Amino acid sequence: MMDKKMLEEGSEVCIDFEKRGGFVPAIVQDVKNGRVLMLAYVNQQAYETTLEKGMATFWSTSRNELWTKGETSGDFLKIVEILTDCDQDALIYKVEPQGGGACHTRNPETGKTRETCFYRKVDLQSKNLVLA
Repeated sequence: MMDKKMLEEGSEVCIDFEKRGGFVPAIVQDVKNGRVLMLAYVNQQAYETTLEKGMATFWSTSRNELWTKGETSGDFLKIVEILTDCDQDALIYKVEPQGGGACHTRNPETGKTRETCFYRKVDLQSKNLVLA
C-alpha cells in the first residue's frame, strides 16, 4: 500500500479498485461543455481497455461483463482526458461523444438516443421527476 502523501500528491497511478470490491465509479463528462453524460463502473480490466482503445470502457454490473460504450449502439465515447480524485478511488472520463448520445434509452417522441443519462431532475417542491 502506498503511503497517503504519495497517493495524494505523487505522480504514480494507483487506482484503488479494491476499496469497493474491484470497482471505481467513473463519471463521464462531455469535454466541450462539461455536461455529465453518465456514471458507470470501472474495474482494472475496463481501465486498461480504455487506455488501449482510447474509448470509454466499463464493467457492466448488470451483465457482469466488459463493455465498451458504442460497440452495439455506435455511440462511442472517445477519451480525451482521465482525471482521478485525491485518493484515487473515483474517475472522471472527459470524452468526445462519437454518436447520437450516451444513454441507452431513447426519447420516445424523437426515437433518438438521449445525449445524457441525466435527462430528469427532482422537482424540489413536488418531489417528482421532471425532464431536465
